[in-house]
Amino acid sequence: MPIIKILPHPEYCPQGTEIQALPGTTICEALLDHEIEIEHACDMSCACTTCHVIVRSGLESLNEATEEEEDLLDKAWGLEPQSRLSCQARLAKQDLTIEIPRYTINHAREHH
Repeated sequence: MPIIKILPHPEYCPQGTEIQALPGTTICEALLDHEIEIEHACDMSCACTTCHVIVRSGLESLNEATEEEEDLLDKAWGLEPQSRLSCQARLAKQDLTIEIPRYTINHAREHH
């Protein structure tokens, strides 16, 4: 199973951590399964950018971003070339390192 290394985030994962998930799982599902409560305001339907992550290593192992995802990412706060919507990025067998941006386009956080 691939390991996802999550870099420290002051709210979701202050110390940083590493989790394992099955190939085919989205990054968002893996985070939520391990009680890392990343925002996902559209309920993982690729309709917002609140689950935006930056893949610091392992990007090439993920499925390709769709045109719909790329269009949405243009609206994400802190967009970088390695940005993905975690609800759309599916794990393969390679380990990843991700960073959860400090801010999203949401003005208020919803707890799911």
